[in-house]
Amino acid sequence: MILSRGEILGPEGAGGVLERLPVWLAETAAAEPPGPLCVVDACAALAQQVAEGAYDGVVRALIAGGTVSPAQVLAAVQYFSRESLLFKLETELGAERFPVRLTPPGAPFAIERRLAPLGVLLHIAAGNVDALPAYSVVEGLLAGNVNLLKLPQADGGLSVLLLAELVRLEPRLLPYIYVFDTPSGDLGTMGKLAALADCIVVWGGDEAVRAARRLAPPETRVVEWGHKLSFAYAVPDAPEEDLAGLARQIVSTRQLLCSSCQGVFVDTGGLAQLHAFCERFLPILDREALAAPPPEPAAQARITLMQYTARLEGSPGARLFPGARATVTACEDSALEMSLCFGNCWAKRLPRAEIVPKLRPYKGYLQTAGLLCAPADWDALSALLRRAGVSRIRTGANMSVPIAGEAHDGEFALRRYARVVETELPGGQARRGESPGA
Repeated sequence: MILSRGEILGPEGAGGVLERLPVWLAETAAAEPPGPLCVVDACAALAQQVAEGAYDGVVRALIAGGTVSPAQVLAAVQYFSRESLLFKLETELGAERFPVRLTPPGAPFAIERRLAPLGVLLHIAAGNVDALPAYSVVEGLLAGNVNLLKLPQADGGLSVLLLAELVRLEPRLLPYIYVFDTPSGDLGTMGKLAALADCIVVWGGDEAVRAARRLAPPETRVVEWGHKLSFAYAVPDAPEEDLAGLARQIVSTRQLLCSSCQGVFVDTGGLAQLHAFCERFLPILDREALAAPPPEPAAQARITLMQYTARLEGSPGARLFPGARATVTACEDSALEMSLCFGNCWAKRLPRAEIVPKLRPYKGYLQTAGLLCAPADWDALSALLRRAGVSRIRTGANMSVPIAGEAHDGEFALRRYARVVETELPGGQARRGESPGA
């Protein structure tokens, strides 16, 4: 499906939209943008309708398919509330949202400094989170940009539905949202979209990032939200309630998010202590897995095949702790790696003295660490994880809980989608107190 100026079209409409797009974009660039409060109000209205049950059919289908949990739906509604989005604007842009007039020290004239949108963003979204493409567009809107969205193959129409509803609720956003269902292999169309963009925003793994860099003209900025890995770090005697919270996180996210726990590093150098931890954690994880919808048959077959292959190849030192539906694999190495997902995690030894030297080589891939320890150890272990390159430290249960104003991989998205414009003021005098626009 294609969304163009509020109208949903079939794939055959892509050519006509692409042909008219340069003129439409020029017209929009010349007009006064609606402002961030317009976007906030539209998102808040949509979130309120979801909360009141207007989209229960869609929500129930997502929950039944194991795509999202009821808790994640509630978190998304809160995330797009007026209060949360205003907090996001204040956190990410602060007072710089508003023009300021000043005379810098030693300058012979006064200037006005303000933030302006980059212009046109091309979002190349990943498909590991159902609403991620629409969320990426909302961030572009908050910074005042026109947004071209290239849907991921596995989107399923949810992003088009959400963005079409957003435009219906606030028609002023109509010329700021275009959605294309273009295959990544259609290099001709992708090249045309990239040529229209001032910035390419890419979500995905290393290959997706490399493809976006190849696609971008030299003058076009590329903002990369690349593939990240997250893990838990636990003391051997971590409280059972902390382990239960981590197990819920693993099962509810299916280990498919960048913030999902792939495995557990245990603060020990002893193999016996590692195995004892696995024996404690497995029944807790298995209990959560049995209470959740099972993986799709194809996913379960892949997991079984990979575990069988690992046993045949005799992975050095690896010991599988199998449950009815979940598994924990104790490994002798300390490498950070992907898990088999869907309730199958690894556990590895990593004494706290080795956190920085062992994890620093992965600094470009580190995102969230779920910390399971006594309060007395929290500050010291957090500092070590921070120095290793981790950008977010949470309890195990809260690794994937979205909160207003949080950074993406250690950076604020809205700042990356805006630029600073400085204009000399006639008369040489700075005037303060300019009221912000809506």
